[in-house]
Amino acid sequence: MASHESALKAHKQSLKNRERNRQFRSRLRGALKSIRTAIDGKDVTAAEGALKQTVSLIDKMASKGVIHANAAGRYKSRLATRIAAARA
Repeated sequence: MASHESALKAHKQSLKNRERNRQFRSRLRGALKSIRTAIDGKDVTAAEGALKQTVSLIDKMASKGVIHANAAGRYKSRLATRIAAARA
Protein backbone atom coordinates (compact mmCIF):
# COMPACT_ATOMS: atom_id res chain seq x y z
CA MET A 1 0.00 0.00 0.00
CA ALA A 2 1.16 3.53 -0.71
CA SER A 3 2.64 5.39 2.21
CA HIS A 4 3.22 8.95 0.94
CA GLU A 5 0.39 11.44 0.92
CA SER A 6 0.83 12.08 -2.79
CA ALA A 7 0.75 8.35 -3.54
CA LEU A 8 -2.42 7.95 -1.45
CA LYS A 9 -4.05 10.84 -3.30
CA ALA A 10 -3.00 9.43 -6.68
CA HIS A 11 -4.49 6.07 -5.71
CA LYS A 12 -7.81 7.69 -4.73
CA GLN A 13 -7.85 9.60 -8.01
CA SER A 14 -7.16 6.46 -10.02
CA LEU A 15 -10.09 4.70 -8.34
CA LYS A 16 -12.42 7.60 -9.18
CA ASN A 17 -11.18 7.75 -12.76
CA ARG A 18 -11.52 3.99 -13.20
CA GLU A 19 -15.13 4.12 -12.02
CA ARG A 20 -15.92 7.08 -14.26
CA ASN A 21 -14.33 5.36 -17.27
CA ARG A 22 -16.24 2.16 -16.52
CA GLN A 23 -19.54 4.06 -16.45
CA PHE A 24 -18.76 5.85 -19.72
CA ARG A 25 -17.84 2.56 -21.44
CA SER A 26 -21.02 0.93 -20.15
CA ARG A 27 -23.13 3.81 -21.50
CA LEU A 28 -21.34 3.60 -24.83
CA ARG A 29 -21.93 -0.14 -25.16
CA GLY A 30 -25.62 0.31 -24.37
CA ALA A 31 -25.97 3.14 -26.89
CA LEU A 32 -24.20 1.15 -29.61
CA LYS A 33 -26.38 -1.87 -28.91
CA SER A 34 -29.58 0.17 -29.14
CA ILE A 35 -28.56 1.63 -32.50
CA ARG A 36 -27.54 -1.76 -33.87
CA THR A 37 -30.81 -3.38 -32.79
CA ALA A 38 -32.76 -0.50 -34.36
CA ILE A 39 -30.88 -0.96 -37.63
CA ASP A 40 -31.39 -4.73 -37.56
CA GLY A 41 -35.08 -4.17 -36.86
CA LYS A 42 -35.34 -1.86 -39.91
CA ASP A 43 -36.23 1.10 -37.68
CA VAL A 44 -33.98 3.65 -39.39
CA THR A 45 -35.66 6.74 -37.93
CA ALA A 46 -35.05 5.54 -34.36
CA ALA A 47 -31.45 4.71 -35.24
CA GLU A 48 -30.90 8.18 -36.69
CA GLY A 49 -32.34 9.78 -33.56
CA ALA A 50 -30.12 7.71 -31.32
CA LEU A 51 -27.09 8.41 -33.52
CA LYS A 52 -26.98 12.09 -32.55
CA GLN A 53 -26.89 11.32 -28.84
CA THR A 54 -24.38 8.52 -29.31
CA VAL A 55 -22.03 10.71 -31.37
CA SER A 56 -22.17 13.31 -28.61
CA LEU A 57 -21.29 10.65 -26.03
CA ILE A 58 -18.43 9.34 -28.20
CA ASP A 59 -17.01 12.85 -28.64
CA LYS A 60 -17.22 13.50 -24.92
CA MET A 61 -15.40 10.25 -24.16
CA ALA A 62 -12.65 11.05 -26.66
CA SER A 63 -12.16 14.55 -25.25
CA LYS A 64 -11.83 13.18 -21.73
CA GLY A 65 -9.37 10.50 -22.83
CA VAL A 66 -11.62 7.53 -22.05
CA ILE A 67 -11.24 6.31 -25.63
CA HIS A 68 -8.70 7.25 -28.29
CA ALA A 69 -9.62 9.88 -30.87
CA ASN A 70 -9.14 7.40 -33.72
CA ALA A 71 -11.40 4.89 -31.98
CA ALA A 72 -14.05 7.60 -31.65
CA GLY A 73 -13.83 8.36 -35.36
CA ARG A 74 -14.04 4.67 -36.18
CA TYR A 75 -17.19 4.21 -34.08
CA LYS A 76 -18.89 7.22 -35.66
CA SER A 77 -17.92 6.24 -39.18
CA ARG A 78 -19.13 2.67 -38.85
CA LEU A 79 -22.44 3.75 -37.33
CA ALA A 80 -23.06 6.30 -40.06
CA THR A 81 -22.18 3.75 -42.74
CA ARG A 82 -24.58 1.17 -41.31
CA ILE A 83 -27.41 3.69 -41.07
CA ALA A 84 -26.79 4.87 -44.64
CA ALA A 85 -26.84 1.28 -45.87
CA ALA A 86 -30.07 0.58 -43.99
CA ARG A 87 -31.64 3.73 -45.44
CA ALA A 88 -30.82 2.65 -49.01
